Amino acid sequence: MSVKPPVIQSVIDVLSGTPVFAGTRVPVQTLLDYLEAGDRLDDFLEDFPTVTREQAVAALDLAREALTHHAGPPR
Repeated sequence: MSVKPPVIQSVIDVLSGTPVFAGTRVPVQTLLDYLEAGDRLDDFLEDFPTVTREQAVAALDLAREALTHHAGPPR
């Protein structure tokens, strides 16, 4: 069984513990800001080449899972 590397990390020595894409200094919030502004994922990836498409998609999947889990079961 293989263990997936973390997508997001928070280390006090990297941007004072701001959640970043693992192995980079790019805050995850930056991706959300791009998308909120109407930019495409490709625009973000072009501007931040240290983040892979797989990392960005995995982070969005984590956000989706957290939001849908938080919503709870249908009433």
